[in-house]
Amino acid sequence: MISHVTGRPATLTVAAVVLAAEGLLALALGCYAGIGTLVGQPADMSTALAEAALGVLIGAGLLWVAWGVWQIERWSRGPGVVTQIFALPVSFSLIGGGQYAYGVPLVVAAVVGLVALLAPKSTEALMGEGGSAGSRGPR
Repeated sequence: MISHVTGRPATLTVAAVVLAAEGLLALALGCYAGIGTLVGQPADMSTALAEAALGVLIGAGLLWVAWGVWQIERWSRGPGVVTQIFALPVSFSLIGGGQYAYGVPLVVAAVVGLVALLAPKSTEALMGEGGSAGSRGPR
């Protein structure tokens, strides 16, 4: 289904929402870790700050990719797909470690994100007619 207002397939809307939710969560966790580092007494300050910075950077990156998917930018599909693929082993590790409350939602989000990004309507919207990168020229 394609929105008549935006011309954006529903699959891209779903993908953008999934990526934005993952990005907001990573950003929030990075900020939380950073505040905890500054307020608390971490065992290793440099490692704790690096962890917080990584969370913030990943969150910001995911939000940027979500914006690209929302704007139907061709470049956004690759990082979106790679992110969802990376999320799968992380979610399996969480589930294997008994962290079902984190692992199950992550695996669901990753699968939904992958299916949405790889759907034929998404491919057509992002890559042009026939799904080949050369079909529409540079964007």
